[in-house]
Amino acid sequence: MTSRTRWAIFLISTPLVVLIAVGGLLGATRTATTQASFPQLRVFEEVVSLVFAAYVEEVDVDKVMDGAMRGLADSLDPPSAYLSPREVEAIDAKAALPPGRTGLTVTRQFWTRVIGVRDGSPAARAGLRTGDFIRMIDDKATRDLSAIAATNLLAGAPGSKVKLLVVRNNPGDPHEVTLTREALPTDLVSSKKLAGGEPYVRVQSFGAGAAAALRKQIDSLGAAAARGVIVDIRGVADGEVDEGIAAARHFIKSGAVATLAGRNETDKTVTSAGSGDGALAMPVVLLVSNGTANGAEVFAGALAGAKRATLVGEPTAGLAARQRLVRLPEGHGLWMTYARYLQADGKPLHGQGLRPEILVEPTFVPFGEPAPAGDPGLDKAVERLKNGL
Repeated sequence: MTSRTRWAIFLISTPLVVLIAVGGLLGATRTATTQASFPQLRVFEEVVSLVFAAYVEEVDVDKVMDGAMRGLADSLDPPSAYLSPREVEAIDAKAALPPGRTGLTVTRQFWTRVIGVRDGSPAARAGLRTGDFIRMIDDKATRDLSAIAATNLLAGAPGSKVKLLVVRNNPGDPHEVTLTREALPTDLVSSKKLAGGEPYVRVQSFGAGAAAALRKQIDSLGAAAARGVIVDIRGVADGEVDEGIAAARHFIKSGAVATLAGRNETDKTVTSAGSGDGALAMPVVLLVSNGTANGAEVFAGALAGAKRATLVGEPTAGLAARQRLVRLPEGHGLWMTYARYLQADGKPLHGQGLRPEILVEPTFVPFGEPAPAGDPGLDKAVERLKNGL
């Protein structure tokens, strides 16, 4: 092995060892001997040696290191990611994103994957849906992009355009879509009475103020809401978990609202209902989908666990966790999940999602075609509300 190859292996292996050590320290479950014993590193060294010694052309050390680190992070859950120094600097700066948005909330699943689409947004008007994959953002491939980086690329000045290459169902049939970014409406929750008089509340986002807005909208429905209300959080992945928990407090009078668990069995934080909680005592039918994630999913899990709502729709996304930035050498970082929310029975909400009591089959809509008339999920929710909970 040449001195150059040994130096390259050192450069690549150092961040890898740091990642492994960090995992052990955060988990606090490994002994020093276990942390130092990773036979895979020997295999890794052999692979690097072969690449640098025998690959058909000279390789870029930085590119190889970046690929190795990203590959390690890719084996974790979708929110976790290996970050470049520029991405770490952006997190440190805590700079707000530009106000121009597409209305998309995304995660990582090989490419960038759409989780939520804001009603009435540029993305919604263009027909994008939960489950779509974005392969390119303004001619930048998303294969190596974290969800953080993709979200940053999607934002921009109001009136500016962003070009997306979107895949739905068939990877061999991508579609180019150009969206004009705009400032999204500040109203997070709306309400109305359906044709049969059933109270209906639509949550657009669990952004700041959503919990208070939800309470206000239900109160505005008056006596009709006292007999039961439909709350629609389908395709809602935008916002904060804390806001979802705050919203759940309106419906839960006592007991656990949310449970956050780390790696150790004893490392749990339980958020319980307190004085003044549970003021909204009416029956609730909760419409969910596989785009229900983050704050919306924790809200749904809280109401389902407390037997305060009947869930109708599709299984939820299984994205309900907390992440933190772990700093690495040379300015890099690891955005890593360190705790996840649990269901009432102790099973993880993150990674598994919630299965509704009343399932609704998802409707496949070919790209570029309008959604079929009618709303089977809402119809089932109305039927459940009429028949009593």
